[in-house]
Amino acid sequence: MNEIVHPSRMKLLEATLGLIREQGYAATTVDDICRRAGVSKGSFFHHFKSKEELILGAVGHWNGFTTDVFEQAPYQALGDPRDRILGYVDFRMAILDFEVPEFTCLLGTLVQETYQSHPAIREACDLGMSSHIARLAADLDLARTRYAADAAWTAESVGYFIQAVLQGSFIFAKAKLGAETARENLRHLRRYLETILPATS
Repeated sequence: MNEIVHPSRMKLLEATLGLIREQGYAATTVDDICRRAGVSKGSFFHHFKSKEELILGAVGHWNGFTTDVFEQAPYQALGDPRDRILGYVDFRMAILDFEVPEFTCLLGTLVQETYQSHPAIREACDLGMSSHIARLAADLDLARTRYAADAAWTAESVGYFIQAVLQGSFIFAKAKLGAETARENLRHLRRYLETILPATS
């Protein structure tokens, strides 16, 4: 059963997700978050002791949200694990139709800024990204067994590679203020996955 979250707390979490992806950790202040959320600073300190505590809460909220999104995505209904992996990439490509801050990753954005200065945030981001990769790796392992049993690669290593392509693509989307380079990167990724998981004739 999902935990009931106080409306003001939820507004703060949602505001944080948007602002961090738009302008990063350092440039986002508690005042910015309160303003975006439409709540007072007193309300903020009722729910969170500090900006870091809010960010950690936002990471947890993001992980829950994205887990639901990917678990309910259409590709999950496909019976073949190879089709699910390729469907995952197609789904990621479809998300690129949104505005840049809406499809970029909160965790990747945060960890680039905070990996040395805020170890608790870095660890939370690492856990979130690694958990997502583990879910991908489960299908990659099934697909490897069926289509590339003698391959030298591991499911986990390909899962990390997929996420490296995605995170790098998000950086280019921000640099270019658009998704076309990211979209082309995912097309290349899809072709690569088709190569290492050759369909049976």
